[in-house]
Amino acid sequence: MASPSPRSSSFATTSRTPLRPSKVTIDDSCQTEADNTQEQEKQKRKLSQKQKTLSLCQSSIVGHLSPWPTYTSGQTILHNRKPCSDYCRKRAGSWRQQPLGITKPRYLEQLENYLRKELLLLDLSTDSAQELRLQPYREIFDFFIEDFKTYKPLLSSIKNAYEVMLAHQREKIRALEPLKAKLVTVNEECNERILAMRAEERSEISLLKKEKMNLLKLVDKKNEEKISLQSEVTKLRKNLAEEYLRYLSERDARKILIADLNELRYQREDMSLAQSPGVWGEDPVKLTLALKMTRQDLARTQMELNTMKANFGDVVPRRDFEMQEKTNKDLQEQLDSLRDDYEEVRKEHEILLQLHMSTVKERDQFYSELQEIQRTSTPRPNWTKCESVVAGGPDRWHMLAEGKNSDQLVDVLLEEIGEMLLQEKDFFPGLGYGESVPPFLRVDGVVENKKPTKKDVVNLLKDAWKERLAEEQFSSTLQKEKFSDFFFSFLERRFGPADAMAWAYTVFENIKLFHSNEIMSQFYAVLMEKMSESVYVKHKETISQLLKEMTNADSQNEGLLTMEQFSTVLRSIFPFKKEEKIQELMEAAGWQLSSNADWLSYQSLFTEDEEGQVTPFMRMLWEQYVEEKDEYLQELKQDLGLELYEKVTLPKVREALMTIDPSLDKQTLNSYLSQAFQLPLTELPEESEEKEEDIMIKLQTVLERLQMIDIRRRGPREQEPTS
Repeated sequence: MASPSPRSSSFATTSRTPLRPSKVTIDDSCQTEADNTQEQEKQKRKLSQKQKTLSLCQSSIVGHLSPWPTYTSGQTILHNRKPCSDYCRKRAGSWRQQPLGITKPRYLEQLENYLRKELLLLDLSTDSAQELRLQPYREIFDFFIEDFKTYKPLLSSIKNAYEVMLAHQREKIRALEPLKAKLVTVNEECNERILAMRAEERSEISLLKKEKMNLLKLVDKKNEEKISLQSEVTKLRKNLAEEYLRYLSERDARKILIADLNELRYQREDMSLAQSPGVWGEDPVKLTLALKMTRQDLARTQMELNTMKANFGDVVPRRDFEMQEKTNKDLQEQLDSLRDDYEEVRKEHEILLQLHMSTVKERDQFYSELQEIQRTSTPRPNWTKCESVVAGGPDRWHMLAEGKNSDQLVDVLLEEIGEMLLQEKDFFPGLGYGESVPPFLRVDGVVENKKPTKKDVVNLLKDAWKERLAEEQFSSTLQKEKFSDFFFSFLERRFGPADAMAWAYTVFENIKLFHSNEIMSQFYAVLMEKMSESVYVKHKETISQLLKEMTNADSQNEGLLTMEQFSTVLRSIFPFKKEEKIQELMEAAGWQLSSNADWLSYQSLFTEDEEGQVTPFMRMLWEQYVEEKDEYLQELKQDLGLELYEKVTLPKVREALMTIDPSLDKQTLNSYLSQAFQLPLTELPEESEEKEEDIMIKLQTVLERLQMIDIRRRGPREQEPTS
C-alpha cells in the first residue's frame, strides 16, 4: 500500500483484498463516532455493516488501518487546537500492526481533550447555553471536513443540511417567542377572569342562597297563613250555614205568621160586616171589588214609601242643615277672629323680639363700656392743661373740645401732638418694595416731607375726588382704574413725576393721622381698600338729595324750615330710620340750642370749615350710616345662625338677605353676592341652578367684604299684608 501524502486525506487503493474484521481504516473512525451511542447487543450487526462499507470504500482509501475497535466506548473530543492530519497519517502504519484491544488513537484523544476543555470554558448559565454547547461539536465536524478531503463534499452537504434545519428551527422558535409571551399573558388574563367569575359566582350563589332561605321562610309563613285562613273559612262557612238555616226558619215562620194575621184580619172584617146592620144591604160583589182596589192602593203606597226611603234615606232634614250651617258660620267667625288675634300677637311678638335684640345689643354695649370704664377708670383729667400745649391757645382748644367726651379728646390731643411731630420731620423713610407696601409708596431710601397744612391736604383730597368722579362720568364704559393707581397718577399730573412720591408719603401720613377728620378718614379708608368708592359717592348723593328736598320744602327761599318741615324731609329721605334716629338728627341740627325754636337755617347744616371739619348734623348722618350698616350685617349673621369661623354657601347668603330684606331687587342682591364671593355678575348662578356643593367661604370673610361696600336696608324686614 502507498504511503499518504503530507497534507491530503484522500487515499488510493492498490489491491482489492478484503480487510480483516479486526482492523479498520482511519477514515472509518467517523463512522464509529456515529455508532458509539448504540446499545451493546447490536454491536455485531454494526460490525458486519461496517465491514461491508469498508470493502465498498477500499478502492478510494490509501493508508493504514486503525487498530481502534469500533465498539469501544467514549466520545470523540477535539483538542483546543486543530489536530494535524499528517500526524495521524504517520501513525497509521503503527496502528495497523497493533492488536484490537490497545489504547485509543492519539488523534481521538486530542479531539476528546479539545472538546472537554472547550466545554469547561463555556458559560452554561446563560439563556443561549445550548447554542454555545453546540459550537465545539461544530468545530470538530469542520476539522473532519478539512482533514478528510474525500468525504468533504458529503460532510459539507450534511453539515449544511443540519445548519439549514437548525436555522429554520431557530426562526420558528423566534416566531413562536411572542406567541409564547402572548399565550402566557392570555393564560394569566383567562385565569384572572376565571377567578373573578368564580368569586362573582360565589357571591351570587351566596346571595341566591340567602334569597332562597328568605323565600322559603316566606313560603312557610304564607303556608301558615293559608292554613289559618282555611280554618277561618271553614269556621265562617259553618257559621254561614247556621245563620242561613236560622234565617230560613225565621222566614218561614214570618210567612206563616203573616198568613195567620191576614186570616185573622179577614175573619174580623167578615165579623164586622156581619154585625153592622147596613152592610147586608150592600152588594157583595161591589164590596169584594172595593176591597181588591183598596189592597192594590195599599201595595202601591207601600212601594212608593219604600222608594222614598231608599232615595232619601241619607238626606238631612232642612232644619238640621240650617242648624249645622249656622254652627259652621259661627265657628268660621271665631276662626277668623282667632286668626286676626294671632296675627296681632305675632306682630307684637316680632316687635318685642326686635326690641329685645336692640335691648340686648344696648346691654352688651353698656356692659362692654362698663368693663372698659372699670378697667381704665382713672381720676378725670384736667383738660384745661392742654390749652397751653395746643397750637392756637385756649380758644382753639375750646373749639376742638366742644361736645366731645374724654375718649374723643384723647384722639384730638393725639392728632395735635402727631401734627406737631409731623411738621418737625424733614424726611420719611422709604418702605421698600414689599408686597405688603401699597404701590404708591414703594420706594427705597428717604422721601422729603412737603409739610403742607391741614387745609392744603383737605383741598388736595377734594380736588382728587372731583377729578375721580369726572373721570368715572366720562369713561364709564372703560375699565375702571384702581383708586391707588389713580391717586399716584393724580399726584404726578399735579406735582410732576419727581415730586409725586414725596407728596404721596406726605398725604398718606397726614390722612393716617387725622381720624377725626371725616374727609381724611374716608379718603384713607378708600385708598387702603377698606371701603369702596361707592360708599363715599352714595353718601355725597344722599347729602345732595337731602339738601335738594329741604330747598324744595323752603317755598319762600329764605333758607329756613320749620320743625315739622324738617322732620317731614328727614322721614321722606330716610323712610326706614327709627323714630329715635330721626330725633337724634334733629337734636344734632340744633333745635334745642336755637334761639328761635320754630325755624331752622338748614343751609348751615351742610357747611364745613377750611380744614374739612363738618357740622354735628353731617357727622351724625355718617355715624348713623355706619351703625345701620353694622346692624344690617349683624341681622344677616343672626339669620344665618353661624359662627364667624364657620363656612357659608352662596345660596344660604342669598336666602338670608331675602329674609332680612325682602324688598331687595335682583340687581342689588346680585351685586351684594358678587362682592361677598368675589364673582363677576355674569358668573353668578341662578336660584334654580344653585347646588349645595357651591363655593364655601368663611362667614367672617363674607361680612368683611360686605362691610366695604354701600350696603343698606331697601325696605322693612317683612312686607305689611295688603287688605
